[in-house]
Amino acid sequence: MRFTERQRLVYLYLREAWRRISRQIAIGHISALRFAGAGPGRLIVAPTDLRIVDPFVSEEILVRRFPLAGKILDAGDRSPFELEAPSQLFAVRLHSFAWLRHVRADKTAEACANARAIVDDWIRIHGTRIAGLPWDADVIAQRVIAWLSHSPVVLQDAEGGFYRRFLNNLAFQIRYLNQIADHVPDGLPRLRVRIALAMASISMQMRGVSVRRAARHLDRELDRQVLPDGGHISRNPNAAVEILFDLLPLRQTYINLGHDIPVKLIPTIDRMYPAVRFFRHGSGDLALFNGATSILANELMSVLRYDETAGQPFKALPHSQYHRLSAGSAVVLMDTGYPRSTELSKTAHAGCLSFEFSSGRHRLIVNSGSPRFSGEKLRQLARTTAAHSTVSVGEMSSARISRSPFLGPLMVSGVTTVELTRQTAADGSDRLCARHNGYLLDFGLWHERELRMNEAGTKIAGRDRFLLANGEPLQDPPPPESVGRFHIHPAVHLKQVEDRAVHLIAPDGETWVFSVPTGELVIGEDVFFADASGARSSEQIEIAFDGPEIRWFLAHKS
Repeated sequence: MRFTERQRLVYLYLREAWRRISRQIAIGHISALRFAGAGPGRLIVAPTDLRIVDPFVSEEILVRRFPLAGKILDAGDRSPFELEAPSQLFAVRLHSFAWLRHVRADKTAEACANARAIVDDWIRIHGTRIAGLPWDADVIAQRVIAWLSHSPVVLQDAEGGFYRRFLNNLAFQIRYLNQIADHVPDGLPRLRVRIALAMASISMQMRGVSVRRAARHLDRELDRQVLPDGGHISRNPNAAVEILFDLLPLRQTYINLGHDIPVKLIPTIDRMYPAVRFFRHGSGDLALFNGATSILANELMSVLRYDETAGQPFKALPHSQYHRLSAGSAVVLMDTGYPRSTELSKTAHAGCLSFEFSSGRHRLIVNSGSPRFSGEKLRQLARTTAAHSTVSVGEMSSARISRSPFLGPLMVSGVTTVELTRQTAADGSDRLCARHNGYLLDFGLWHERELRMNEAGTKIAGRDRFLLANGEPLQDPPPPESVGRFHIHPAVHLKQVEDRAVHLIAPDGETWVFSVPTGELVIGEDVFFADASGARSSEQIEIAFDGPEIRWFLAHKS
């Protein structure tokens, strides 16, 4: 490890220690008595949940079987909160109560009574014991939103005692959430906390000052987290969809009740929709960058049907640091950025200069994406450069990720500079050239990628090369095991026709030819992490560097 990297690690350890001490001082002593007190007199409204309902899940929950996060827990006659969860993600889903939406598919007295009993179990076991995952800020925020949104199901035919317990515990959670809100980890969790508090302020009987304060805090967080181009500070394309799932019902609730709408709320929603369209392939799927995973088509459409903005997708999101090349039916999306802060790097991927390519309704070249339900080991593997359609040097990623339990999986070094140019050539082709310094510290090299798409969208030319620290092109081959990887979507069939050419055949027979003028293409085994059903096998094209650069071409086969 270089001295400069050691210095940075020392800085990060001291920074994290100070953050924890400051948070503890600010929050103070945590006790149930501190947040106890009577709840509001009544609930005023139940915000609408736009997420998709699955009748199968409703049927399973009715018999105390919980199919969550790719696992099933059969609780039988016991409370699910007394049993060991099959995975941490399962526990998050269980304690967040987002699964309550599925009970809407069966609003029978029996289904509602069962949901109410499960909520009552949670209040009895965890309701005032502030400890562990059930009291993680993001889990609380999701639970508050779920309890508010699905209160008609939970409270249907409820007796007065349960109604009071339900409201009192909601108020208890909201008081705690208010206390810790400023110290929640940055990114989507912190924003979701502010959304939950704003939603609670108008859904429950609260004083006007509480409503206005919650709106001000939400405005500040929206302004900070949603960038001017509509992207989220995490740089994860999925984040915008997750946020819109909560912001759209919140907006409508403010309107229905006649409250003053937070100043930033509607402009933020309008700004985010073009960013969502930017990341969509012709297939309708979102690109797999920086932690993105598959989103079910009907879930995405349930958000997009509220899109009141218009126009074609932007060519670039300059603040989010992404570029889009499109012509004809071809779309190329390229990551030209890096994490916006050390804290946000905990979920970022080492995929700078990776790209995805689609034609018509089919994705052909993709990133491996992030697994929906897998454990931490696969989640961290998906963050490596090798899991992205770009170049890795000497089997190393362009960013080093901490394995320290104290620091968490943040990036301790990596890309800090990206330089790029984009221009339209005289022949109408769109040219994008970008370079990053992620390999400068370890190898003294910049990686530069150039993409060019012709005006008809039928040909794409690519070049990957290395530059020395002074910007001069490398003349000798780079370190061994330097490879360009192109991950192929599992629905696409590869057929090698010669050493230097491979056919990419989409399910409907559409074919693109991937070729290199020199060297050799190798088809290797691969894993596609982001499939809706879980990680599945796929293939990748690999090009080893036998010189300072590689050139490759994609051409539509008519």
